[in-house]
Amino acid sequence: MFDPPPTRATGHGTRLLRSAAVGVLALATAVTVVPTATAGTHTGVADALASAAAPTVDQTGRSGLRADYYTITDTNTFALDPANLKASVLDPDVDVNDMIPVYKAMTGQTENVGVRWSGFVTAPKTGDYTFSAIGDNGFRLWVGGSDASDLLIDFWVNQWDVEKTATHTVHLEAGQPVPFTFEQFQATGGANVHLSWQSDDAGVAKEAVPASAFTPPSDFTPYDVDATIPSKGNSVVLTFPGAVADTDDLAQHLRVPVDGTDYPISSVTASGNRVTVKLGASVLGNAYGRVVYDGKGSLTAGGDKVPGFNAAIDNASTYQLTTKWAKDVDPNNPLPEYPRPQLTRDSWQNLNGKWDFEPLTAADTAPPTSWADAKTAVVPYPIESQLSGIQKHYDHFAYHRTFTVPSSWKIGDKPNQQRLELNFGAVDYRATVYVNGKVVAEHTGGYDAFTADITDAVKKGQNNVVVRVTDTTGDQPKGKQSANPSGIFYTPSSGIWQTVWMEPVKQVHVDSLKLTPQLSEDSAGDPRDTVQVTANAAGASKNASVIVTAFDEKGRKVGATSGGANEQLDLRIANSHRWTPDDPYLYTLKVQLHDGASKDTVGSYVGVRSIGIKSIDGVNRIVLNGKQTFLLSTLDQGFWPDGVYTAPTDEALKWDIQTTKDLGFNTIRKHIKVEPQRWYYDADKIGMMVWQDMPSGSNNTTAQQDEWKSELKRMIDQHISTTSIIGWIPFNEGWGQWGIPEAADVAKSIKAQDPSRLVNTRSGQNCCNMPGDTHSGDIIDYHDYTGPGDPEPDATRAAIDGEHGGFSLATLGHMWAGGSINPYGEVTDSKSLTDAYVENTAKLVGFARDHLSGSVYTQLTDVEGELNGFFTYDRRISKMDRSRVKAINKEVLAAGAGEPAKKGRGGVVGVGAWSFDAANGVTVPDQSGRAGAATLVGGATLVDGKHGKAVGLDGKTAQATASVPKLDTTQSYSVSAWVRMDALPTAYSTAVAANSVQSGGSSPFFLQYSGSDNPQQGFAFSFPNGPRAIASDVKVQVGQWYHVVGVRDADAGTIALYVNGALQSTQKTTETHATSGTVSIGRAQWQGDDVDFLKGAVDDVHVFDRALTAQDVAKLAK
Repeated sequence: MFDPPPTRATGHGTRLLRSAAVGVLALATAVTVVPTATAGTHTGVADALASAAAPTVDQTGRSGLRADYYTITDTNTFALDPANLKASVLDPDVDVNDMIPVYKAMTGQTENVGVRWSGFVTAPKTGDYTFSAIGDNGFRLWVGGSDASDLLIDFWVNQWDVEKTATHTVHLEAGQPVPFTFEQFQATGGANVHLSWQSDDAGVAKEAVPASAFTPPSDFTPYDVDATIPSKGNSVVLTFPGAVADTDDLAQHLRVPVDGTDYPISSVTASGNRVTVKLGASVLGNAYGRVVYDGKGSLTAGGDKVPGFNAAIDNASTYQLTTKWAKDVDPNNPLPEYPRPQLTRDSWQNLNGKWDFEPLTAADTAPPTSWADAKTAVVPYPIESQLSGIQKHYDHFAYHRTFTVPSSWKIGDKPNQQRLELNFGAVDYRATVYVNGKVVAEHTGGYDAFTADITDAVKKGQNNVVVRVTDTTGDQPKGKQSANPSGIFYTPSSGIWQTVWMEPVKQVHVDSLKLTPQLSEDSAGDPRDTVQVTANAAGASKNASVIVTAFDEKGRKVGATSGGANEQLDLRIANSHRWTPDDPYLYTLKVQLHDGASKDTVGSYVGVRSIGIKSIDGVNRIVLNGKQTFLLSTLDQGFWPDGVYTAPTDEALKWDIQTTKDLGFNTIRKHIKVEPQRWYYDADKIGMMVWQDMPSGSNNTTAQQDEWKSELKRMIDQHISTTSIIGWIPFNEGWGQWGIPEAADVAKSIKAQDPSRLVNTRSGQNCCNMPGDTHSGDIIDYHDYTGPGDPEPDATRAAIDGEHGGFSLATLGHMWAGGSINPYGEVTDSKSLTDAYVENTAKLVGFARDHLSGSVYTQLTDVEGELNGFFTYDRRISKMDRSRVKAINKEVLAAGAGEPAKKGRGGVVGVGAWSFDAANGVTVPDQSGRAGAATLVGGATLVDGKHGKAVGLDGKTAQATASVPKLDTTQSYSVSAWVRMDALPTAYSTAVAANSVQSGGSSPFFLQYSGSDNPQQGFAFSFPNGPRAIASDVKVQVGQWYHVVGVRDADAGTIALYVNGALQSTQKTTETHATSGTVSIGRAQWQGDDVDFLKGAVDDVHVFDRALTAQDVAKLAK
């Protein structure tokens, strides 16, 4: 996505993401506006602090801070000028994951704004406290007063997510309030802020400073009302200082904004001094909200009229966002499926389930020797996830469990015995594995599998395995994980997050397989394909032999080969059935390794396919199995609300892929994450091509760059046999890229490691102020939100749109706490979201037909604060009309595969025809039999026409509209009409146009007159963004009839204009747009408005679903 690259986040992050934005607040009646001392300077803060007396009895029991919100006019100093104070409210703390909706509500804008929190902070225990803060953008902190010594943090800098620790500790006495001020400014982009403290001598571990520690200034006394969300999360209880009455109109004057969105109010009931507000959707337990009353209702409390108030809500909801599969998780046996489908063995034991869990204080802290008091973690769900049972981040921690080796496995060193391997699908990030106290493996890297031979460490009976982990989510390859999740960065996934299992293997055994299809044809054009097979076996001798046998889907043997271990063998498959997304055919493989007395057998599978670049009609295109193919992709980030990186079940994992295919896509861009191997197995079986990203890291030092390259190589090695993966993407928008030559070198190294796939060196090479083109790899890739992007291929590379779209729709009760970050286009309902998608995707049809080889729409599901999915984050709600999505996707795929435009109806009648001669009042029948009647509206009348009657137009509101279901403006089409101009415009006058599929869109085409304000005058046929085919040489006379025809030839990529039967202009264009199917006569549509009304008359209108020939036009003109 178009965003800054991830930066170092050094916080320990000893908590999960808490609350997010303070909800949308009323600015006029419900927010106290109080002038304050000059801000933005230390002396101004001194005045503010001096005016705050110690808390009085009136403040007893009230927690929180006064929050003064400002707009900023001086972007050099970002000073908080009192003249720009917009609102003052009571906020609970300084721990907000998304400040954007807060600033929007308080100031009316989201950039160049700031806040000062002031009041008192009280420590729970006596000790020396160290404060630290992180945020976006600058911040500063005073504790104890306004002297220079009280300024603990001064980071008034336009940077983001840089943690700063106080210059010195401050001594706090338990229960003693101390003056406190914290300021933040927000420049551009996202915004968040988090304040933490810790005290070793007081025994307070690093944590967010809790709301209970804050007290507002004694002179800041907003109306005393308490608001609570009970455990069910579907109501708010308001407690007033006296008995409540006169609540009949309360619902009309009350709002409950949660994380930036107003929740619907179902009912309001009162009892005693309490009001219960029933909500239309449940609120998440870690969401943040407020209750806003405008003071204009009849509400009284204790007999007094209640003034406007704006109260923070104490959220006690236990409601959590989960997928439907969460209930299917067996914590004693989660994810029981065999985890490595391309290298299978019959005997194995799954070690997923309940493990002991203990946090550690440092990376080198020894694991516990006793686990009696340990917590329980469900493996393999990352510790931050709900399903793990921990639901909290720790930098350092350890797991433990016991296991028993089945006696039938006969583990040992003798030739007739087997070795025992302990396998980990993935552990994020640094792991040390102990078996019975012996170190058996040390591994760095959160996305690749590793294996430990534990033969010499196990014993009969019960064994102990311990995994010590360090994951600071710092500079390592981590993708979208963040120690301080907000905006487009999400909850981290620390620890074991893929399956753990053990299995017996032969003394000499297959370690891995490399399977590379090679396609060719004989002289008759029939397939003569082979699969290059390498059976890697580290312990094999030079006398070891390998036999590989291939079977078709019916179990019939279709090929075999033999040779040595660690050598490339050519497996020829007779009359091979090639793999495609439409026909994902897979062959089963049996691989046998013989080395002396050791005989090992493993199972596998392979799909026969190729991917490459080929010049077709002079344009470089992506080809699958040698055939032009458009890679229509979703962005898939692989996050889950209940499992974070780990899908709850295997069915859930499969659902994402199958659903993507059901929507009409043939490709997934696996975005900055590597999935478990079963995900790729499902993609292979279902038929889904995959762009595989490398997870980004900071890569600030040579050591970090070397580690990133090492993990990149391992990722490719472990997935090199995956049929569905068709390309590697090492860099996203330059994140972690440390130079153009170096990026080109990375692309070359990938191509050397795997020449069988495409390399997309940098997805979004136009993004983020990165240096120029690397001129490497196979792909030119642009990101464009909302887009789509339209890069051109060059002499060696094909072109794709690597990211676009991102239309957002909030779905209450199904959103992550924090609300929408709304980075791009936000809509209000499902139809509008579908319309936006259809119009956006329609633009791809022309690009795909002409030169584009792929696109990536963001995204399959909502992810935390991003609400731009086809589905909600919990996968429970489909947000679009899936049939319409699939229909427009089908058109893109056909165009991108080189298929000709749809064949339309022959003849010169068309799919819509109105002569205006047989009108019945304001209704004009269609003469084609394929469209609706035209309706005269806006004062349109019937007047004398070219032939009989015509529609008379006043140039103001008069028009006629008709539904033409057969008109598809992404394909070839034509429109013709007789037109009489009674006045020539300065701008435009439209004879015939079509409505956009979007309510705020513009006509897909315009058949109109271009007036004197334009460079050229005359009849024209054009698209919203050009070009314009114009008859500038035909001087139009007022009162005279002209036959005007616009022709769109999708196959030729042209538009043409005819006047009185003669061709006047032809223009090349790749532009395509979607229509709602409504044709308008006498006006056009521009950004949702009716415009360009024609003064004159229009007769004999025809709409065709094909490109008319010159001969057709001549017939119509007679």
